[in-house]
Amino acid sequence: MKRVTGIKQAGQWDPASARDRVVLDAVDRIRRRIVLAGEKGGAFLLDFAAPTALRDGDGLVLDDGAIVLVAGASEELLEVSAHGALATVRLAWHLGNRHTDVQMVGEKLRIRRDHVLEEMLRGLGAHLAPLAAPFDPEPAAPHGHEHGR
Repeated sequence: MKRVTGIKQAGQWDPASARDRVVLDAVDRIRRRIVLAGEKGGAFLLDFAAPTALRDGDGLVLDDGAIVLVAGASEELLEVSAHGALATVRLAWHLGNRHTDVQMVGEKLRIRRDHVLEEMLRGLGAHLAPLAAPFDPEPAAPHGHEHGR
């Protein structure tokens, strides 16, 4: 079985040169160790020292030098927008306060579909548009504290 020895970041390599492709949702793209199955039938062992976040468009460099494209699976998302930057920051604060995974796309936010969050966002004046697309949320920052419950 081929082993993954490194990652080429999206935009820093030519995806047309990929030998194979693996399709993973956002949760499955944060891994330390996993055997991945390529669409062309190849199997690849990813075995890193620490969990690593793979992004849609990254390339997995194999031990023979070949590259496998990482493609984000389509997920049920909600695109969130507001009237102006301050309103968008306010929405982002409320989502972050709930430890919600968020992807920033231009001036809009994307989250996984969640009826409770949808209701909250509507109440805050957000404009919501459902869509299906790959989800690349911002990586979580270590914060070193716990919230009381």
